[in-house]
Amino acid sequence: MYAVIRTYAGNAEIADQLAAHADEVKRLVSGVAGFRGYYLVRTEGGCTTFTVYDDQTGAEESTRLAADWIRDHESEITQSTPQVASGEVVIQAS
Repeated sequence: MYAVIRTYAGNAEIADQLAAHADEVKRLVSGVAGFRGYYLVRTEGGCTTFTVYDDQTGAEESTRLAADWIRDHESEITQSTPQVASGEVVIQAS
């Protein structure tokens, strides 16, 4: 499995702004081949998202689609460019 972690900082309302588009966000990330899961976590001053796919190809496609989606919704979602980290999942428990 492969994960992408996006950290959005500098906008305390971004979690609510993204949650207002929850159905659209879920369709976007789950529509990528190999989708395993998506989580949005509210943090102090922003939020972090975790998206997991079967492989790196799905994770990279998700990153591209997320950037396009944020750009297309910039009038509704105030944020700076997220910090993006990605890599192979080494340990998994659920």
